[in-house]
Amino acid sequence: MTPYDKIFENNQRWAEEQLRSDPDYFTRLSQSQQPDFLYIGCSDSRVPANQIMGLAPGAVFVHRNVANLVNNVDLNVMAVINYGVRQLDVKHIIVCGHYGCGGVQAAMQPKDLGILNPWLRNIRDVYRFHKQELDGIQDKAQRFDRLVELNVLEQSINIIKTAAVQKSFLARGYPTVHSWVFDMRNGIIKDLKLDFEQTLHNIQELYDLTKD
Repeated sequence: MTPYDKIFENNQRWAEEQLRSDPDYFTRLSQSQQPDFLYIGCSDSRVPANQIMGLAPGAVFVHRNVANLVNNVDLNVMAVINYGVRQLDVKHIIVCGHYGCGGVQAAMQPKDLGILNPWLRNIRDVYRFHKQELDGIQDKAQRFDRLVELNVLEQSINIIKTAAVQKSFLARGYPTVHSWVFDMRNGIIKDLKLDFEQTLHNIQELYDLTKD
């Protein structure tokens, strides 16, 4: 049996196991989704959103791309944020990076990477914003880890700049934006403790989109 064919066998076994433990599982799952969480993470195959959060299908609305970027001209991620906030009423938006991220590592290299250049420039801009701090870290591995963290924080700020998030928080008191990093070396999620309300207050001097 090929690895591809094995997937269908695994799927059949999984579906049967779900029905054995809960005969109404798929009936409920097919009716609607009401997730509390919107998760924006890296496409890395080693960081599955639901599994690392310990949550079942239906609990997390997920968007993933290379290096968990939130680019305001990326219609894909902007559509996910708008749908999650305005249609699904998510209460929390999480940007989750991970140590050892290949996208962040590639952005640290001074070389032409072809079509990846415009995408990775977003991370190189993060480095430029925090150059003094990063250049002060002598250990390359520690500098790499810190850029992963700073990239997550900057992408979280990009979410807070959106009208959907600002207007929803003003009207309803949610969603709140969180910044996480997953450590594949031990399986633990690190909360970077983003002060959402203070960050929102600070950036609204220039990015206040709450008025029609």
